[in-house]
Amino acid sequence: MKKLLLPLSLLLFGFSAVAQDLPENPEPGKCYVRCKTPDIWNNEDVTIETNPAYKKIVTHPAEYKTITEKVLVKEASQRLELVPAVYETRDVVVVVKEASYKLEVVPGSFGTETLTYTAKEDASKLSVIPASFKSDMQTVEIKPATAVWQMSDKAPDCESSNPDDCRYWCYKPISAEYVTVPLTKLAADATTQREAVAGYNKTYTKTVVANQPTTRKIEIPEVTKVVQKTVMVTPPTTRTVDIPAEYATITKVVLAKDAWSEEVVVPAKYKTVTKEVLVKKGGLTSWKEVDCKLTENSILPINWNLGSATLTAEAKSIIDTRLLPVLKTGVAVALESHTDSRGTKESNQDLSERRAQAVSDYLISKGINSSQLTANGYGENKLTNRCADGVSCTEREHRQNRRTTFRVINQ
Repeated sequence: MKKLLLPLSLLLFGFSAVAQDLPENPEPGKCYVRCKTPDIWNNEDVTIETNPAYKKIVTHPAEYKTITEKVLVKEASQRLELVPAVYETRDVVVVVKEASYKLEVVPGSFGTETLTYTAKEDASKLSVIPASFKSDMQTVEIKPATAVWQMSDKAPDCESSNPDDCRYWCYKPISAEYVTVPLTKLAADATTQREAVAGYNKTYTKTVVANQPTTRKIEIPEVTKVVQKTVMVTPPTTRTVDIPAEYATITKVVLAKDAWSEEVVVPAKYKTVTKEVLVKKGGLTSWKEVDCKLTENSILPINWNLGSATLTAEAKSIIDTRLLPVLKTGVAVALESHTDSRGTKESNQDLSERRAQAVSDYLISKGINSSQLTANGYGENKLTNRCADGVSCTEREHRQNRRTTFRVINQ
């Protein structure tokens, strides 16, 4: 905005435009700007659940162990052995050989028996039916609707030479801003399904005693002669010999632990969205006296790196010293950034806009309300000298066109 010297023409215009109420008791030669108390905003972080917590099921198969077992395959039994008779000879006339008998062994008989045992016990196995999900969306208001004051262009039939005459103020709305966040919701949680796993049996053959061994007696008739006589001193007999049982070792698989499952909780996922919240509504206006030099474009001597829109530590120090104190008085400032003619017009326009916005963003980070700032880039459209495309110029002349400026304006 041009500086406001308060001549008679501005005083006359004040009676016809309510939005341009003039300051009371102005002094000739001094400059005034209209300051509007800004809206006060706070940034708040809103956390949205983008993926719900759910559980998944991990299954473990049945566990088995192999054991050995000693089994009887042939029962203990007995056998009989013959103990022969004992004789002696006597010198007598008697029966040469007395009647006697002998024993004959009748051996025992055996049979077989088939036995069944459980080689593997019954068990079960588990299969997982995983969780299923569905997509959803959630819209979040990140910046509410608001409005700003704007001054109209000068009326074409205005006869005043002052460019601020014949204008009016409009309170123009700014629409709210929204962001849509994709969500994933749990449709069905994970479950398990159990299936039976059948065991099996095996058999082995066992030998058993069918008949115990015994003896049968065979009679021997006596022999008589008149000779020496052999006399039985000890009759024949038998003795029992024990036959031990026989065993075999078998291997079998038994269930140590049946199939089982455990639940593992998968935590929810969240996304944080920052939105602006209006704390206090501004809009009250007042006039403030300013240095008339500040109503004209003043140079910020920032040395930008070639092709860069990043503020260096030196550039931030210049802004802190020259521009930040002006803004803290409550006035509004228009920021402008320009390039020289070298390079394409499109790239120069983009670079100048990014540089002006970088200064604005830095001031906001230092606590300046965004309503006090207007940032524009003009590329190579407002050269201050002859150095347009195709004109040979010195580096010093090009440097005059590479500038960033600021001026105090009405809010």
